[in-house]
Amino acid sequence: MTLKTWQVEKIQYCEHVGHEIALEAEVVYPAEHLPEQAPRVVAHRCSNALECNMLDKPACAYCGTNPNQNPV
Repeated sequence: MTLKTWQVEKIQYCEHVGHEIALEAEVVYPAEHLPEQAPRVVAHRCSNALECNMLDKPACAYCGTNPNQNPV
């Protein structure tokens, strides 16, 4: 059976909200009987995305409001 988990890729200061946030990736690990496959990154998110989306100005690609701004 596969395993999906959110892993913290990076913790950094976000100028948009004024404090540290965690940039996370959803990683899917293969089943036990398929050990030769590498884990796959399925999605990315920000730990502060809900609060950023409530603000009036666009934030970044991790929040989904500004695809031109990549915080990494």
